[in-house]
Amino acid sequence: MSVKISIVSPVYKAEELIEQLVERISYTVEKIASDYEIILVDDRSPDNSWEKICKTGAENSKVTGIQLSRNFGQHYAITAGLDYANGDWVVVMDCDLQDVPEEIINLFKETKKGYEIVLARRTDRKDKFSQKFFSFFFYKFLNYLTGIKHDEKVANFGIYHKKVIQSIIAMRENVRYFPIMVRWVGFNVGYIDVKHALREGETSYVLKKRINIALDVILSYSDKPLRLFVKLGMFISFTSIIVSCYYFIQWLLGKTIIMGYTSLIISIWFLSGIILAALGIIGLYVGKTFQDVKKRPIYVINEVINDRKS
Repeated sequence: MSVKISIVSPVYKAEELIEQLVERISYTVEKIASDYEIILVDDRSPDNSWEKICKTGAENSKVTGIQLSRNFGQHYAITAGLDYANGDWVVVMDCDLQDVPEEIINLFKETKKGYEIVLARRTDRKDKFSQKFFSFFFYKFLNYLTGIKHDEKVANFGIYHKKVIQSIIAMRENVRYFPIMVRWVGFNVGYIDVKHALREGETSYVLKKRINIALDVILSYSDKPLRLFVKLGMFISFTSIIVSCYYFIQWLLGKTIIMGYTSLIISIWFLSGIILAALGIIGLYVGKTFQDVKKRPIYVINEVINDRKS
């Protein structure tokens, strides 16, 4: 039975890579399926990426190009690509060629073992030390707060059955983070070790952007920060009761100790800081709820070429 494969890749600052990306994907996928499509989503890149996508699409009818109206972010661009994907299996990969297109064959072979999801595990990451360092601690922290186990060696690269993609598409919440959404929907997951190439060009993920993504994901997929503040408040209250009992006994024994200015100021600042932090956390959750209530579209499309959406 013939199978159709869709390849979805968000594009940003990749004008020099588009032709090579499409060429390598086509050469690889044609070995396993004659029916396939390559969906390139331009996340309003500031360079000439869209022009290169249009040129490639004019030469290759297998290429569908989607240009967003502004820069929404990588995971929003992935969502746009998934909405247009028609394949029985969908491959999601980055455009910078760190995700090696030739590994698609191995990902597809692994699905024959009954997996609905096969994720690529980068055993030898070709990233800078700072990126590896941030990823390690980010995912450890995220695992703790969300309760969803995530391997820092696994990113977006993988192959997904259409029923997995349909389940992810049905999740229309405002904050998008593809790897966490994949784990949330469940299904039978397999892993294979893959090669990881050196990055072509510079990453657009600066530290500030990574921190903002981490904060969005934590607030969207976990209420644990609120629970931690409740526990902290209970601990402080319990400690204050013990301290109060101690000083009451000291008063009964005639050993009253007059508290000094320093201890009073420290306690006020300490408790005030906790209260403000707790209110800030609550405010962030309220803000996220406000964003979801507005029901704005997840992304806005400016233009589509070679549209095959069924």
